[in-house]
Formats: sequence, structure tokens, C-alpha cells
Amino acid sequence: MRLEIDSKTGVPLTDQLVDQIESLIRGRRVLAGAKLPSIRQLAADQKISRFPVIEAYDRLASLGLIQPKHGSGFYVAGHIDDAERGNGRCNPRLAEEESNQILQQFNYPGETLKLSSGFIPESWRDVDGLTQAIRHASRMDVSSVIDYAMPYGDASLRHQVQMRLHLLGIDADLKNLMITCGASQALDLVVRFMLKPGDTVFVEDPGYYNLFGLLKLQGVKLVGVPRLATGPDVDAAEELLKIHQPKLFFINTVFQNPTATNVAPQVAFKLLQLAQQYGFSLVEDDIYADFQAVPTQRLASLDQLDRVIYVGGLSKTLSSSLRIGYIAANAELVKNLVDVKVLTSLGGTRFSEAVAANLLERGTYRKYLERLRRRVRDALSGAVQQLEACGWDVFDEPSGGNFVWARVPGIDDSTVLVDEALKYGVTLAPGNYYRPSGDDCAYVRINSAHTGDARAVRFFEAMGERVPKN
Repeated sequence: MRLEIDSKTGVPLTDQLVDQIESLIRGRRVLAGAKLPSIRQLAADQKISRFPVIEAYDRLASLGLIQPKHGSGFYVAGHIDDAERGNGRCNPRLAEEESNQILQQFNYPGETLKLSSGFIPESWRDVDGLTQAIRHASRMDVSSVIDYAMPYGDASLRHQVQMRLHLLGIDADLKNLMITCGASQALDLVVRFMLKPGDTVFVEDPGYYNLFGLLKLQGVKLVGVPRLATGPDVDAAEELLKIHQPKLFFINTVFQNPTATNVAPQVAFKLLQLAQQYGFSLVEDDIYADFQAVPTQRLASLDQLDRVIYVGGLSKTLSSSLRIGYIAANAELVKNLVDVKVLTSLGGTRFSEAVAANLLERGTYRKYLERLRRRVRDALSGAVQQLEACGWDVFDEPSGGNFVWARVPGIDDSTVLVDEALKYGVTLAPGNYYRPSGDDCAYVRINSAHTGDARAVRFFEAMGERVPKN
């Protein structure tokens, strides 16, 4: 493998290594399966430090061009289709109540602790990595600052999403993928195209209240299916299917909002059997996927995008402001959803897509996720112990993520907790927000990232004192 690295050009050594090795691989001058020189050997051959070689190999692995094999070294990955991937570069072508519930987590008056918020703290985010990627995109891809995005989304970002889905066992081609302005737009596009007023859908109870509002806005009938620790209650769903004919069933697979539980494999199989038997499709909302270090079973990996529409995104982990989401589905449906996207918003935000692609390509996002997962895991474990020590009941053991679905024994209506929390400078969303029917609920959603705050501690302890003594 002949490389010409020149430290006097002003081009970073890492960039030179990445560009030249990428060119060799894409030009088939280094074939799939070939072993690359070790980090030590390549550094010695080029008379450079090992650090730019380490970073270059990391970026090439993030691009899917090479694969590390533990204890063996680095190898060229499988077939790379330049025409399909565009060389990894993007060229331009082409109801009041629910709203108020959502707005409360943004602009509730005063300096209260928003204990039910859905966000991770700013201090946990990789702000430095974000700003570096923003500067890089502004400097190296000026057109991304001013031009429309491609309807399907940035080519390199779609390729990164494709590789991430492959790790989950979802074999999606690029024609099965589109980038959206957050997972919220992804859900909106599905609802706009696939549903009409009067249609029926199944949702989880409790579940994602923003989705409930969106569906109600479209005049869609919601039927709640109880959420258990193992996923939707499939026995209840089967009974409901004898009465209703849903077009779609919306499900959170991993770290469900708000219960933080996962769909068990046997439940996933049964859901797919019911979908086939009764003729509905499943919308798998997997927005919390990146919080999970070791992937569990996805509906889309079992179904391979036949009856499953898979939705994901980066807003919950990377940046809420960048608004990066995506849809994986059968190619014909994706094409139709792209048409709806163009009609309603012309396209995505090309600059945000370029920034996100840069973070994924360089491996910055992967390293950040490793740190974030540890922090989230520790916070969640501490929150559960803290609540249980105060006498609260936790809905099963959370599988991960940053939510705890909990209640105070003896208090059947969580609005009591909401009122009490204000006395301690804490705001909570009542549990009925998370129910499609809006019925009373004893549980509240708690963001584990904020449970260490002194205001939260005092509130937990005060409510714990109201737990009936045996």
C-alpha cells in the first residue's frame, strides 16, 4: 500500500491518510479482505507519530471502509458501491391541550426543576465535538450552509444510518432510507400519508403523548393497548383486534417512553404474527436506540421492513437542535414519504445533515456515546435506588435510558404529586398525559439525570413520608 504523506503541505496528517487509503479502497487497488499495515508499522513507514494513524483508522472504520478484528489488526471491508453511495458526499437535487402539555417542558414559568423533561442535560452533551463539526462543515462544504437538502437526505449520512441499522440486524439498502427533520417529522410523514380522518390505530398505554396529539390532530381514533414490562400486552391486543381494525400500531421497542422497558423477543414475534393475521403495519419508534450498548431484538430485524416501518434519530443523544431523524421502510413507501416531505417542507436541513454526517464519519459520535451511556447508566441506577429508598414504587426495573416510571403507594392520582412538587420548586407532568384516553394515572415520568438535585431529593423524601406504613 503506497502512500505519500507530506507534513509540509499544511493538510493534517490524519486527513492525508484517510483520503489516500479511502481512494485506494474505492478504486479497488486494495481489495476487500486485505490486511492493512499495523498502526505501529504504518507510523514507522511514514516516519510519523502513531496518533494520526490511530485516528485515521478510526475514521475509516466509521466510514465502513475497514474493519478492526480484535487481536488481529485492520482489514478492508466488503464491497463498496461508489455509484450508490455517491462517494460518501452529498450533491443537491432535487389540539391545543396536547400542545400545552408539550410546551410545559420548555417554558414552564420560573426557575423550577423540570423533573419530567425528556432531555439530557447540556453538560452531558458533546458540545466541543459539535462545534468542531459545525466549523468543519462551514469551512469544507459551504453549499450546505445555503442550499436545499436532497429529498432523501445527505448521501453520507444515509450511509452512516445504513451501517448503524446493520448492527441492529436490519438489512436496509439506501433506497429504503430517508433522513427527516427529527423523528417527529418521520412520524408526521407516516401519519399524513398512511392515515385519514376516522382511521383507527393502536398505541401503547402509557405511551408517547406527542404522538397522541399528532394523531388526534389528524382525526385518527386511538385505541390504547396496555404496556407491560415485556412490551405491549399481546393478549389484550388480540382481544382488541376482534373489535377494531387498526391500520397501524405504534410501538417503542427499546427504553420505552415512559416506562423504560424493552419489548421481549416472544412479544415481538407475536406482534408480527398479529400484524400478518389482521393486516396492519407496525411503526417501530426506536428513538432511544443509541442509549443501548448491547442491541436487543428489533421488530424490523425480524421482519426486514415488510410490515415494519422503522423510525430513529439522533436528537435524544447528539443534539435536539440539529433535528436529525430517519425512516427505514420498503422502498415504495419511502419514495411516497419523500414526495410528502417535498410537498410539506421541500427537504431537510442540509447543514444539520452535513454536521451529523461529519460527527459519525470521524467517530466522534461513537466515542461520545460510550461516555454518555456510562453516565446515563449510573444516573438511572442511582435514581431507582433513591426512589425505592424513599418508599416509591418503580414500574418494573428500567432496562436503560434516562426515564423512571414511578408512583407513591397510596396516591392514585398523580396530579396530587404535581401539586406537591411545586412546593419544592419541581415541575412534573401528570401521568394522564401519557395515556391515550387521558384517564387518571398514579405514575409520573422522572428524568434520572435530575434526581440528584436537592429539590428533587427533598420532594422524594417528603412524598415517601406519605407512604402507608405496614
